[in-house]
Amino acid sequence: MRAIIQRVSEASVTVENVKISSIKAGLMILLGIEQEDSEEDAQWLVRKICSLRIFGDENGNMNHSLQDIKGELLLVSQFTLHAKIKKGNRPSFIKAASPEIANKLYEKTKQIFNTELNQNIAAGKFGAMMQVQLINDGPITLIIDTKNKE
Repeated sequence: MRAIIQRVSEASVTVENVKISSIKAGLMILLGIEQEDSEEDAQWLVRKICSLRIFGDENGNMNHSLQDIKGELLLVSQFTLHAKIKKGNRPSFIKAASPEIANKLYEKTKQIFNTELNQNIAAGKFGAMMQVQLINDGPITLIIDTKNKE
């Protein structure tokens, strides 16, 4: 699984001119799922994201996690995070999981986030053409890949 994590002051997802979800301060996550990903990857990723200390304390130092600040989370599925562009100019998505597999793992990841954060997270609509808006706070943007746990 590959995730782009952005600390935001607000974010939202619109599908067919209807805003389907929005959050205030917290994290907006773009999530790419590949063929070899598993529920273990989802559990590791969720724990890592929820405990990332990327929110400011009283001195402005990044010492607080999403859980510490009781922030919100918006999760958006994005298969293009697994694009391969080594050859030619058209991206190849051969490593991205099939929609059936990806949707199951996306839904499982949402459930794990809900449990870990003790709240219902906001989400995009799997497989839909979405317009995502956000105000990146910082800006703080991180990339995590469960196949490269640095």
